[in-house]
Amino acid sequence: MINKVVEGPQAALQGLADGMTLMLGGFGLCGIPENSIQEILRLGVKDLTCISNNAGVDDFGIGRLLQTRQVRKMIASYVGENAEFERQLLSGELAVDLVPQGTLAERIRAGGAGIPAFYTPAGYGTEVGEGKESREFGTKMYLLETGLTADFAFVKAWKGDTAGNLIYKGTARNFNPMMATAGKITVAEVEELVPAGALDPNQIHTPGIFVQRIFEGRGYEKRIEQRTVRS
Repeated sequence: MINKVVEGPQAALQGLADGMTLMLGGFGLCGIPENSIQEILRLGVKDLTCISNNAGVDDFGIGRLLQTRQVRKMIASYVGENAEFERQLLSGELAVDLVPQGTLAERIRAGGAGIPAFYTPAGYGTEVGEGKESREFGTKMYLLETGLTADFAFVKAWKGDTAGNLIYKGTARNFNPMMATAGKITVAEVEELVPAGALDPNQIHTPGIFVQRIFEGRGYEKRIEQRTVRS
């Protein structure tokens, strides 16, 4: 029986080195690979290119890696919750590629599917389209966007089995499933690790063939960016 279980984040991140490109799943602070980010922080690897929907907040998620200057470039969609990100961007310390959210999702999906590039209308006629090839289809103009891949993809799932099959919960299904397909090495951390065969095959979101290493995470904070409650 295939067994992809490793003993925690230290073993899961073997081979991580300076200058690598990383994908980090999740949406806001939901479904982010907290244990893996903490291990990246501990290892102190630097000059990283991070591909993520967002950059966390100042003291959590990717925001912690920004504080320690481990990130050289961010490829992201939404970065409005991070003051340190803004400071580094405006001072020229951080290279940033801002991508429309749907385009970012499709670039990752395309990379995982082996598709080198595709056309999309999003961003045509704006700063997003500067320097990019464009082409008319029908009566609309489209931009050529390239697929994205990474040396490591770090994803977080609700449940996983020893063969690497994953089930995500709620908002955590944003970006995690497509990133799992686009890493040369995909590391999955899960809240609950079960034996192979224990998951309903009809409920699996990421087949284990895409996952190289899996471990059961610990101590998830699951922070909320903006808590809105009734008075």
